[in-house]
Amino acid sequence: MRLTALLPLTLALLAAPLVQAEDLPMAIQRLQAKGAEIKGSFDAPNGLRGYAAQYHNNALALYLTADGKHVLVGNLFDEQGKDLSAEPLQKLVYAPMSKEIWAKMEKTAWIADGKDSAPRKVYLFSDPNCPYCNMFWEQARPWVESGKVQLRHIMVGIIREDSPGKSAALLAAKDPAKALHEHEKAGKASSLKALQQVPPAVQAKLAANMALMQEMGLQATPAIFYQDEQGNLQSQQGAPRPEALEKILGKR
Repeated sequence: MRLTALLPLTLALLAAPLVQAEDLPMAIQRLQAKGAEIKGSFDAPNGLRGYAAQYHNNALALYLTADGKHVLVGNLFDEQGKDLSAEPLQKLVYAPMSKEIWAKMEKTAWIADGKDSAPRKVYLFSDPNCPYCNMFWEQARPWVESGKVQLRHIMVGIIREDSPGKSAALLAAKDPAKALHEHEKAGKASSLKALQQVPPAVQAKLAANMALMQEMGLQATPAIFYQDEQGNLQSQQGAPRPEALEKILGKR
């Protein structure tokens, strides 16, 4: 996926591995000093040398001219209209970024909805007061109840003043999965109460979830992350349309 607001992610290299700073031409080093993280280099036509860079969670293709003094930034197309930048950026930037983001989500304080044995795992940043989170929870019932999907709710609190306390209440529950299920099943009639005194350990979990959400540039819930059939990380902002459910959750 192309992380939008990350995100907005996937990679195998058709070029050189990571380039050390001291090996970079000065023109590329100047861009590196401005915040472009050089992930590797790749071949380009007509005397150009390509460099794959990561900048604010997005990928940039840099093309150094033959004289080594000038850099073009952007996608390069051939006469057939093929984007020659797409494959190296996918391999050098988006794939490692995908793996890193997935690993970070795995380590968050998430609440499971569905069986651990489910072959497909889907992460979502979820706020207890978010009606669209509840909508997606309802949409996913056939996949979750059949054992095909496990949703992993990364609890955050951004919508209302009591959202952090409600997320803390779910994380602190004796059985968080049961508490989450009861809350989502009740919908607007939920009796979930915000914790007034949040235990430090729970507060640390909630703060870490919020920090990751901010790091990824996400501003709304649900923010849904899944792996497609090729293992590439994809994302969905907001409750998906019905026709998009099988992309996220797999075949029913």
